[in-house]
Amino acid sequence: MRFLLPNAYLLEKEVPMIAAIIAAAGSGERFGATIPKALISLGDRTLIEHALASLSAVVDEIVITAPAGYEDAIRTIAADRATVVTGGSTRSESVRIGLAAVSPTAEYVLVHDAARALASSDLARRVITALKSGDVAVIPGLAQVDTVKVVDGDGYVTATPDRAPLRRVQTPQGFAYDLLKRAHASGSDATDDAALVEQLGARVKVIEGEERAIKITTPSDLATALQFLGNTHDFSTGVGVDSHAFADGRPLHLAGLFWPDETGVDGHSDGDVAAHAICDALFAASNLGDLGSNFGTSRPEYAGASGAQLLQETTRLVTAAGYSISHVSVQIIGNRPKIGARRVEAIAALSAALGGADVALLATTTDGLGLTGEGKGIAAIASALITKN
Repeated sequence: MRFLLPNAYLLEKEVPMIAAIIAAAGSGERFGATIPKALISLGDRTLIEHALASLSAVVDEIVITAPAGYEDAIRTIAADRATVVTGGSTRSESVRIGLAAVSPTAEYVLVHDAARALASSDLARRVITALKSGDVAVIPGLAQVDTVKVVDGDGYVTATPDRAPLRRVQTPQGFAYDLLKRAHASGSDATDDAALVEQLGARVKVIEGEERAIKITTPSDLATALQFLGNTHDFSTGVGVDSHAFADGRPLHLAGLFWPDETGVDGHSDGDVAAHAICDALFAASNLGDLGSNFGTSRPEYAGASGAQLLQETTRLVTAAGYSISHVSVQIIGNRPKIGARRVEAIAALSAALGGADVALLATTTDGLGLTGEGKGIAAIASALITKN
């Protein structure tokens, strides 16, 4: 079955039909991963998702060459945006297999490496523009800024070529469909498709590439690629608020501590507003519901649960969702108890319940205003910063 992107169904259009092949059959062996490189995550997406997103915006049809045994995983990611076929043992073989799955009505074909996941839609558009302007083979490249040496088998320099005409070649590379088919008909292998086209004597146009289209081959390449996303960690934040009215005869538990000689608050659990506000902040950041949906009255097993217990359970849920807790800040609002004397102790208790996370604890009053200012209860507001593992 072949899947065409929506604009490919516009039968009345007169623009050329453009296809793309994403070579994603690499094993990831050099990366040291236990899964194919295309399925490694970069930020909040896998490499293949990044590549698919950039090309989907500019071409009519996409074929992905997948590693054997991972076809269904990539089909799940691609959904109706691409056809998935099993790739070959070499890059050139994979492209030939992908080319056989391209619609014969295609006029141009882009060939892209999933490992160059951050190549932009704009780069692909510029390749297509050059093809439509009359070039039959177009590749992006960057100037060679380092001095290059030619070295013999014993490690000795034999020449220093002029770097001015040299280019570091990238993908996507674009070709006239018939030309690319003829280039691959030889069955030869090459490190890129332009090399096969060059063997036919065709002229290959080099346009300006982009730094973000780096090839991700090692973990250090992945770290560099993350910087192009604008951050080195995928983080989320959340805010939580809780308040309870005082209730005579109830002990007061607050910020993970028991406060003797203080009136406690009403509630399903122990009423620790600081712990509850932190839980809600963490649930908001990780999109895991809220305090009520996780520990509310419909969950009798949490009746009377301590704030520390709820924090520990929240930490478990957040961690299971693939996050780490980086920082939590909570401000207690009320006339009593006085927090200052036990601030260090409370921070230690909260941090321990959160698996050692960094915690800040503040306290304030409301100058006689509202529930807390009138001495009728106590409240807390918390914020949380979590990072995606």
